Amino acid sequence: MRVELKNIHKHFGAVHANDNVSVTIDAGTIHGLLGENGAGKSTLMKMLSGFIHRDAGDILIDGRNVAFKNPAEAIRGGVGMLHQDPLDFPPLTVLDNFLLGREDGFIQNRAGAFADLKKYSAQFGFDLDPDAPVSSLTVGERQQLEIMRLLALGARALIFDEPTTGISLPQKIKLFDTLKRLASEGMTIIFVTHKLEDAEALCGKVTVLRLGQVVGEIARPFTSDQLVTLMFGQTLATSAREVIELGEPVLDLRNVAVADYRLRVPDINVQVRAGEVIGLAGIEGSGQRLFLRMCAGLDQPVAGNVWIAGAQMNGQPYAKYLERGVAYLPAGRLEEGLVPGLNLTEHFVLAKRSKEFFVNWNTALAEANARIKEYNIRGVPASRVESLSGGNQQRALLSLLQPDLNLILLEHPTRGLDIESSMWVWKQLLERRKRGAAIIYASADLDEIFDYSDRILVFSGGRVKLVSSSDRVSVQLLGELIGGKGL
Repeated sequence: MRVELKNIHKHFGAVHANDNVSVTIDAGTIHGLLGENGAGKSTLMKMLSGFIHRDAGDILIDGRNVAFKNPAEAIRGGVGMLHQDPLDFPPLTVLDNFLLGREDGFIQNRAGAFADLKKYSAQFGFDLDPDAPVSSLTVGERQQLEIMRLLALGARALIFDEPTTGISLPQKIKLFDTLKRLASEGMTIIFVTHKLEDAEALCGKVTVLRLGQVVGEIARPFTSDQLVTLMFGQTLATSAREVIELGEPVLDLRNVAVADYRLRVPDINVQVRAGEVIGLAGIEGSGQRLFLRMCAGLDQPVAGNVWIAGAQMNGQPYAKYLERGVAYLPAGRLEEGLVPGLNLTEHFVLAKRSKEFFVNWNTALAEANARIKEYNIRGVPASRVESLSGGNQQRALLSLLQPDLNLILLEHPTRGLDIESSMWVWKQLLERRKRGAAIIYASADLDEIFDYSDRILVFSGGRVKLVSSSDRVSVQLLGELIGGKGL
């Protein structure tokens, strides 16, 4: 399937999201689409997959002009898309979600779907319980389910929007092998990513967008420096993490155990001091999310004692954790962190947690404008959060944090962000660290774990190990610990 996008235009109000964009993707190739957050990559792919409609331009499939009215029509036309935020139904089971889009008639072929699910799970090395509710899955596991669903629907052109976010390195290797094999069999693969190493490893050709326009197209061989220059117009200088003096203990966990119906992680003993950064490493679903939610007061430990800023917190409600200066930024930005349907101004009003009966909207609008400018959010006070790109949603989440915090908990803080946005996020977090906040974050990116962690807490198969210093562990040793060796 040969895909051609010619002179595509798309406006969202005053924002020109795609400005005369033309891209050609040949059959049997893996074509990369790169650009910073808000460059228009996802918008372009949503038009190709029937999710939104273009204002002008042509979409050609094997030379035939098409205008998909919706994603179902696009699937029937052979085009499927894995969105950065999986489009699923959390209350339903894995198998029920896998069945979505299948045209089996009045009676669903559940046995056939079960067999397909098992086949693709084995192919990718994914381990999903068909009867588990999707609400119990991690973000990475939900992405895995959506990948398998699209393949089962028989799409001949597959769009992957940040597919490696939230999956482990072995799973990524298997995914890349599968995509290469599919391309060799004639499948058209469009790979939207901000990860330059993924583009280098996988893509034969890359198109780069900046501010809604195509700024360049480059074929292999290419380097990360070339891609960065195209994406941002300049090379980006990295900054070293500053060594600071640590303060008093902020979090003290004594013989703590966390658990859900799938996993129990016992015997967690760790003390975190003000100004310290702790990275949580491990394969998705190994207990990192349980740990963060327990530290945030959203879930209670099943054993042990939790102390925050000198106060014992066992049995205390979430509101008490907020009063002790604890903040939690989940990986699911729209599912848990933000409220779809509300605009930025309304989010700032909610985050303020004012006890006043009436809202002063003039004051709220002024504060919204100030926060948008301070955090460089590409939006206006009236912008609904679901209309923002992933990077701007993350900036919005950070802008909602209270000024004085003792403990900041983050789940994949740079998931789906480009290099510049990731560096900006960590600049803000490290400024908080200087002001005395302790930071605990989970990440599937080992480079991020090494770059920003003072110590590393490794989770694997219900066990946990604290690495005393990130400077004293190699990538190989950390990989072995994640795999369970030496725990």
